[in-house]
Amino acid sequence: MAQLIGKKAPQISATAVVNGQIVSNYSLEQYKGEYVLLFFYPLDFTFVCPTELHAFQERLQDFKSRSCTVVGCSVDSAFSHLAWQRTPKSQGGIEGVNYPLIADVQKRVAIDYDVLSETDGIAYRGLFLIDKKGIIRHQLINDLPLGRSVDEALRILDALIYFEKHGEVCPANWTAGQKSMRPTQEGLSKYFTAAN
Repeated sequence: MAQLIGKKAPQISATAVVNGQIVSNYSLEQYKGEYVLLFFYPLDFTFVCPTELHAFQERLQDFKSRSCTVVGCSVDSAFSHLAWQRTPKSQGGIEGVNYPLIADVQKRVAIDYDVLSETDGIAYRGLFLIDKKGIIRHQLINDLPLGRSVDEALRILDALIYFEKHGEVCPANWTAGQKSMRPTQEGLSKYFTAAN
């Protein structure tokens, strides 16, 4: 897997389903000036995937309140995305999920973000946090059977926002409201002294 941290997010020009409509030439460029959480999932109409898509939907307002747009992507067609969105949750569908879903049938986006499983021809569970300037600040890749934590994605977003606002770094297991530290030896000493 390529390490994309600190690099410009690869450009995307693809078909997507946005607000129940198929949109051609969908791009992340429209979100300049806000954060983007781009996540890849293997396939529509599968098993772990709908749990993740619904989990992101359930916390969508939490992302929006932080000026972050959530975008999903798989190697399915836009028609498959639409059919899955019209399938009730009780039948394994994603009815009610209303953030954009990119259709990466030709697998260009998955290749550009280096999440394509060449063996299976589908994307691993990649997650990328892109900052307001279009730079990737966080990257996480899970194997196919391992679902992600939406709480952890929000925690990382909070840490990035806090760092950008205050210039202080966020230690292990940090959550909003907890102590941070100056990125200096003195800051580390003060952090550990206060913790004890």
